[in-house]
Amino acid sequence: MKTLNINLGDRSYPIYIGQSLLSDKEIFHRHVKAKTIAIVSNDIVAPLYLNILIKTLGKDKNIIPIVLSDGEAHKNLDTLNLIYDALLTNKAGRNVLLIALGGGVIGDICGFAAASFMRGVDFIQIPTTLLSQVDSSVGGKTGINHRLGKNMVGAFYQPKCVVADIDLLKTLPQRELSAGLAEVIKYGLIRDSEFFYWLETNMGQLINKDSATLIEAVERSCLNKAEVVEADELESDKNIRATLNLGHTFGHAIENAVGYGKWLHGEAVATGITMAAFMSKELGWLSSSDYQRVIQLIKLAGLPITPPDISEEKFLDLMRSDKKTKDNQINLVLQTSIGRALLTHEYDPEILSKTLNNNFF
Repeated sequence: MKTLNINLGDRSYPIYIGQSLLSDKEIFHRHVKAKTIAIVSNDIVAPLYLNILIKTLGKDKNIIPIVLSDGEAHKNLDTLNLIYDALLTNKAGRNVLLIALGGGVIGDICGFAAASFMRGVDFIQIPTTLLSQVDSSVGGKTGINHRLGKNMVGAFYQPKCVVADIDLLKTLPQRELSAGLAEVIKYGLIRDSEFFYWLETNMGQLINKDSATLIEAVERSCLNKAEVVEADELESDKNIRATLNLGHTFGHAIENAVGYGKWLHGEAVATGITMAAFMSKELGWLSSSDYQRVIQLIKLAGLPITPPDISEEKFLDLMRSDKKTKDNQINLVLQTSIGRALLTHEYDPEILSKTLNNNFF
């Protein structure tokens, strides 16, 4: 087992990465002091892993299972209220512990429920997808979608620990695994060129779910994110944490335009990374050879590089709803090389237009 620490003063917490962690009673004994525990999961994950977790927690716990519908389409206020309803119906108080057992949607919505129920209760992240193990479970961003924008309602709220059990990825569909690889690739592109080269060499093993390779990919991704979060926990004007959103402004617009859940988040982000790389190349910031490396790695991961048919007007309208937009200026994370990125609004709008109308073949 690998252990990383997110160092945030009194909000610090460990990330455990390894195999058979869902059955590791020592980890949960260390972090679970509450008698009443609400386990928030979905109807795909719960049949596979809920009973294993309940057994690990022990017979002396009062367990409130909350099983939600699966998918991004359910990451909304109505679903959030189902969590509140279950907690209040079961007379849960401020000493309740919430555990998120699922992918990014479950982690985000459970985390927001923990941040807001009784003005804040403890929670633990047990991410069950590659995307959530390397990205959404780490760093304390929680929230739900609004019909006018993704993750528009939420809070920064850190978990007590993150338990990333690689064995849970064995049941992950191949499409979901590829979606998670988009966020893994992102770390190599924004700050870790050596990791990008490692991914070029090891992508085949990742696609084939080799456990040792997955553990290393998750560890290096979490280490990169930990360093960013420690430097800029609340995404301040320093714009350090904002670089984690490479491809996301384009990607969130894609998800919204086609309808939440039609494209997986990682698929939309991968296409957004392609668009950001193309735009960076056209601006003269990213070399043509590096651009081709980006395209090839994304394709090797089994991810799309071409956005759906969205008009430029629709694209721009949705991108202006992005949280990084200020004074109606669309801020984008763009690249100057593999391993370096920046947040900027200082780009030629004609090149943005060209990007939105390119087919990327």
